[in-house]
This record gives sequence, C-alpha cells and structure tokens, in this order.
Amino acid sequence: MILEIALANFFSLNEKVTLDLQAANIQTKEARALADNTFTVGNERLLKTVAIYGANASGKSNIIKAIKASVDMILQSHNFNEGDAFGFKPFKFGSADTPSEFYIRFLLEGIEHEYSFSCTRNEVITESLYHYPKGRKALIFSRDERKEGGKKDKYEFTTVIRRPLDVANNTSRKTLFISRASQMDREKAKEVYRWFNEQLVFSYRGKTTIAIDRFLGDNKDAVLRVLKAADSDIVEFSFKDGELTTFHRRNPSLPFDFNTEESEGTKILFKIMLTVMDVVRNNKVMFLDEVETSLHTRLVEYLINLFHTSKSAQLVFTTQNTHLLDMTRFRKDQIFFVNKREDGSSDLYSLYDYKDFREKMDLEKAYLKGRFDAVPFLSKQNLVDIYLCTTELSK
Repeated sequence: MILEIALANFFSLNEKVTLDLQAANIQTKEARALADNTFTVGNERLLKTVAIYGANASGKSNIIKAIKASVDMILQSHNFNEGDAFGFKPFKFGSADTPSEFYIRFLLEGIEHEYSFSCTRNEVITESLYHYPKGRKALIFSRDERKEGGKKDKYEFTTVIRRPLDVANNTSRKTLFISRASQMDREKAKEVYRWFNEQLVFSYRGKTTIAIDRFLGDNKDAVLRVLKAADSDIVEFSFKDGELTTFHRRNPSLPFDFNTEESEGTKILFKIMLTVMDVVRNNKVMFLDEVETSLHTRLVEYLINLFHTSKSAQLVFTTQNTHLLDMTRFRKDQIFFVNKREDGSSDLYSLYDYKDFREKMDLEKAYLKGRFDAVPFLSKQNLVDIYLCTTELSK
C-alpha cells in the first residue's frame, strides 16, 4: 500500500511533484457517500483509486513512466555494468548537474517505510531507507556518495541489515544498495525488494499469482458480467484439464476452443481480468497509463468499481475519459491534473487544491472549459489552422 510518491527531474518532470494517496479530511455529504473509495490501515486513511487527467503532451504519462523507471532501477540495478545508462532521461531543459530524485512512503507488513534515491543517468548519488517499527522514524541505512573517504564515510547503518558493510563494499556507484543487499541474501532488503517486485503492477498483463482454473471457478459470475459489458455473446464457459471452452448465445450447446476459436480481443479481455483480479484479491497496487486502452468505457467503470469494493487494492491511472469526472464517483482528492508549465515541465496538482470547487458542481463541464488548466485551449484561429492543414493533407 502506497501513501505518497515524489518525483523530480524525470522526463518532463523538473521540479518535485507529489502523488499523494492519503485521503484528505473531507466531511461533506458527497464524500461520506464515497466511503468505499478509501480504506484505513492503522492510523492511515488511504485512497483506493487516483485518476490523472491532462492534455495531450502535458506529461501525465510521464508520471507513470517515471515511477516505473524508478522501480525498474530497484529491481535491476545490481545487473548494471560500466557504460550502462539508467532507463530514464532527466528533464531536457534543466541543468545537466541536477540529479533525478525518487521518494516513496509505503506500508510493508503494516509498518510504514520511506525509501528514496537520487542519481544521474550514470550513477547513484544518495539513497536511504527508514521505517517506523514503533511509530517513530528509525534509520535502516543511508548513503551519500558526495562525501569524501571510503565506504564507512559514505554509509550509515543500524543493526537491521546483517553485515551491511560487506554489502556496501560490493556496491558500486552504478548499483542501488537495496538491490545489492537483496541479492546478497539480507532479509530486510529482500522484504523490500519483494514488495516492489510483487506488489506493484504496471500492465494489464502483468505477473499474477492466481491459477487460471481457480480464478475462473471463483469469479465465474464476475467474468460473465465483464464479457456481457464488452458486448460479447459468450454466455458460459468451462475449464477442464488445462483447456478453456466457451459457449455462445446463438447456440449455447456448441463448444468453442478458447485458444484457437475465440477472437484476439476476447483473449486479451480474459488476460486483463486475470491480472486485475489478482491485484484486487491480493491488495496490490496497479499503475495504468491510458486506462481505457483495449477496454470499453463500461469495462473501465467496472474495473474502477472492483478497486472500490476491494479491501485495500490501489489503482493509479491516467485517462482522457471525461465521463469519469463525476463527483458521485470520485472524491475531490482522487482527481489529479497535469499541466505544462511555460518552461516545458509538467506540474501535478489535485482537485482538492481548488477550495472553491464544490462537489455539487459539474466537474466534467468545468474541466472541459479549462477550469483546471489541464486541457488544450484551441482558439478559433487554431481551429481554422487545423482545418486548413487537414484539407491540404487530404489533397
């Protein structure tokens, strides 16, 4: 479960932006009606879903992209060799000396943790991990490669990680300490590494821990509802000896082999549901760029509702679907916007920041009118220019 993520100097992100999944203290009637959109762990009240809106080229996709690049570094940096560049680019109009920064607050086994690192494209500069085992912040390790001297001067440890200096001595500036410590069988590091590897999902077709036979058996009614929402004519299916068989409305007694006789769209839909149900059932965190990709609008709504009816699964998604901008569906703190600043960088901010916007107002209409600065503004001259250009290209 994630409380907060902060990013700086990744792709179109220049100055630090923060994605806050902590629920605000909203006491309105509308917010109380959406109690299922949040969940409580200890003293923390968190959001189950967050929607990110913005104009084309505003940089909203770069929010997800930067998070994934940071997680990939945690999972893969122990494999990096001299000459390898990390899998992201810093803000192109910024200073070449400015490091990129990643910070995350998350819950691991019910205990809050804070992990962060800063780096250039070629080497790690700082890194730290803290936790709150007794409700108070406590260091696990920290690292600052800018300090003079050897490993003992650059690192600070407590006793949480066994023989940490051995790990540090095997950690180059190309590698994150948490990655190397996990590789060297240090238990706390392995716990953190597994959390990033198993609890965060960045694709509809990510890794799942649900066996397909159990999934289809336990969720048969739900799968059939999804197929109906997708305008499929499949009315029944069975799974036996590793083979999935479907039956259609036109002739419910005639079997179809799923792998060879169903459409690619139907196959994709089953795979999507397999991943989503794994995330929801195991209370993982899912990040989706353009949530509507491969999905009908009604299926997007169904997917969001799955998260809202979950125990503590979380979904962060970008979208252009303005029909979802409905205050009977989302709380104010669940809606974020991305806007392009004058310097070309992306800014991230929440609807909750607009104190004068009331839940009874028409959110979709306000957004499309540019109330939140996150939609493209097309003047009459812009429209004329686009028309003339399109006409010229069609000749």
